Parts: sequence; C-alpha cells; structure tokens
Amino acid sequence: MVPAKPSPGPGPRIVPPGGRAPPPERNRAVAEAVRHDEGMREHRYSFEMPHAAPRIWALFQDYDRWTDYAPMVRRVEVIYPGDEHHNGRLRRVIFKMPFGRQGCALELVTDVEPDRGYTYTMISNRPGNDQIGHIRLDPLAPNLTRFQFDERYNLTSWPWRWFEAPIYRFINKNNEDSMRRASAWLREHPEYRADLVDS
Repeated sequence: MVPAKPSPGPGPRIVPPGGRAPPPERNRAVAEAVRHDEGMREHRYSFEMPHAAPRIWALFQDYDRWTDYAPMVRRVEVIYPGDEHHNGRLRRVIFKMPFGRQGCALELVTDVEPDRGYTYTMISNRPGNDQIGHIRLDPLAPNLTRFQFDERYNLTSWPWRWFEAPIYRFINKNNEDSMRRASAWLREHPEYRADLVDS
C-alpha cells in the first residue's frame, strides 16, 4: 500500500439509502513515529472515516480494488486463502518501484477479527527483517469509524540501514495517503456494498 499521487479533496457528500447523510470526513489525523531502544522503529497512524466499519472491511478484503486507491500496488496474489475469515492467509503484494522496476512483499494475515481488524507479518528472506503491522477499525457512530494502523520494522542489513529513516518516511506517508484515498473512494462510489451502509 504505497501510493504516489496526492490525496483527492473531500468531494461532494453522498446521501445513503434512508436519506441521512454521513458525517463529513474528519481532516484531523494522528501520526506518530517511535524509535525503540533496540533499534526497532514503529509507525502509528489513525483518522476517522465517514463509513461503516463492515463496508471499509469489505473494501480492504477486495484485493482487486487495492489498485484503485493505492497506485503503487500492481496486484495482490493469494497464495493460501486461510480459513473462512482469511485467518492464516498468505498473500503476495506486487508493487511499483522507481525506474520501472517492481518489488513484492509476502504477507501472512493472522489474528483476524471480522469487520474489526487483523495482524499482518511481512516475511523477509533475512532473519530479523520481518515487519509486523496491525489494522484496526473501531465504530464510533453510524457510518463513522476510527481507522488505526501501526507497523514495526527494523532494517538489519547494510547499506539499507543508512537510509532506513528516509525510506520509511516515504513509505509511511504513502500508506497514510492510501488509506485516505480508500475513504475517498468509498465516498465517491456509494453503490459499492451499499448493503453495509448504516441506516
């Protein structure tokens, strides 16, 4: 989830079935970078989405839509589906890199709580380089959900450790922008899983 384009503006408000407009999207967001003593870095980010948690969840599980709001993602391949809630799912995320190159991340999904959140582990081919992240959706009111994201990472191999801070500043900003674009995409496509809009 590493976008490259600026986030779109708020756009028109959409009135869901029942005639009640959702609350406006909150511009206030909280982002925090933490450096742990052992060298591990942690990035946390949260903001409010004017959508029901099950509808946001449905979009996040719809891998064919990731490219609609995360432009640096080329595709997502499911290697192992996991159980009926995607717990234990193994997925490969193919993403764009500079100079026309592409990279991939192998991610294991665990601790799934449907419509609420999950843990993912980006598996590295080098011991100690795995990254662990969490997605959390907390309903606040009808069609209003707090999205929370955190990720821990630690580059142990040289020369990448020299560039660790700027690399992850770039990745973190793009991930934040992607999540805002996901919220905007839902707002601009009221027909998408309209059955999950709170009435």
